[in-house]
Amino acid sequence: MLVNDGIRAREVRLIAADGEQLGIKSKQDAIALAEAANLDVVLVAPTAKPPVARIMDYGKYRFELQKKQRDARKKQKTINIKEVRLSPTIEDNDFQTKLNNAVKFLNKGAKVKVSIRFRGRAITHKEIGRKVLLKLAEATKDVATVESSPKMDGRSMFLLLAPKADKEN
Repeated sequence: MLVNDGIRAREVRLIAADGEQLGIKSKQDAIALAEAANLDVVLVAPTAKPPVARIMDYGKYRFELQKKQRDARKKQKTINIKEVRLSPTIEDNDFQTKLNNAVKFLNKGAKVKVSIRFRGRAITHKEIGRKVLLKLAEATKDVATVESSPKMDGRSMFLLLAPKADKEN
């Protein structure tokens, strides 16, 4: 932001510290008014004709902006993606273990990427892998929503699960 002598325009539309419109003033008049109030002239809308400037305490304004940015960083939530790997010929007990892991990750708020790696000739029976993925998605439907349906990527098939919104609140 351009402040005081950094403003290049000859004339500016000036707004007082209390929000009152002071009209179009020369740059020198605006700076004189600001110095009389012990404040700064800050260019708010440089692309307007004439540019709009405001009389304010620039240091306090920058501090408030930094405070808002810090608060925004504190409130943002990072999303972790955990992976659960299955095989197309997985047995029931192994499936239950992988399912429990996926549910545990989802309850902690992480997204879960469920993948099946096809080895050798198993790639010719993609429908078996798809059934296993859909079975896991069906088993987790009370705690998760399917974010992306099963997709092939090379010799692997993926499914992305996200925690349900009502669990997060």
